[in-house]
Order: sequence, then C-alpha cells, then structure tokens
Amino acid sequence: MIRKTRKINKMRGSRTIGGGCSKKRRGAGHRGGRGKAGGHKHMWTWVVKFDPNRYGKHGFKRPQKTINKFKTVNLDYLDDNAEKLVEKELAQKEGEKIVIDVTQLGYDKVLGKGKVTRALTIKAPLFSASAIAKIEENGGEAVTL
Repeated sequence: MIRKTRKINKMRGSRTIGGGCSKKRRGAGHRGGRGKAGGHKHMWTWVVKFDPNRYGKHGFKRPQKTINKFKTVNLDYLDDNAEKLVEKELAQKEGEKIVIDVTQLGYDKVLGKGKVTRALTIKAPLFSASAIAKIEENGGEAVTL
C-alpha cells in the first residue's frame, strides 16, 4: 500500500514511536558508523582497499603571486563596438583604420574569438596567435606595447 505521509507522522504521540523499549534509541551508539576512528588500527584494511588517499598531503598549489592573470578581450567585441569607442573617444579614426588602445579599456590581452569585418589597428601588451592572424588578414595591424 502506498502511504501519503511518512510512517513517523503516524507514530507521533506514541511513547516510543516504533522504537521498542524507551531506552533503545537513547545514546549515540545507535547512530553507527560516524567519524574516522580506527583508520590506523582496526579499519586499516578498509582504508588500504577503499580509500588509499585518506592520509597525507597530495598535490601542489602554486602561490597566487606567481600566477599571471590577464584581463582579456575578444576580437568580436572590439569589432562590434569600434564605432561606439570612437564616439566615446576611447579609440581614434585614422583614415579608413580605427586605432584602439586596449589598455585604455582596461584589458591586457587580445584573444581571437569571432570575426573581424574591418581594418583595425589594435595596440595591446599581448596578443594570441589567432588574434594576430585575423587582424592582419583584414588589413589591420597588431601593435605590441
């Protein structure tokens, strides 16, 4: 038979709630198997078989100071917003080309995601190889600062 409610709800109000004698569920002993006691003693064979990496240090984390984190921008963003950047005076128009200095926008590296539809001169400290190829393919140039 399928129950609408849990059995425990039906037992509420009774003295022992289906646990037999009232002393039965009293101590912590009935909540068996907690903790990691015995890992070096009587549970050692279990540890060796099922959890061999339980003890000791594992791996290495580089200090965060040594990791260079670059703020990156994609080519499709620069291509889509080139006109808006000229209006906001964050980029300059020199003839047909638009010159964008990425450091003024707060970025360090240019990545090559997306398509470039116009000739852009982009100045940045770092470029990915695919970004340089796409910029030069459309008649622009990638200037490393």
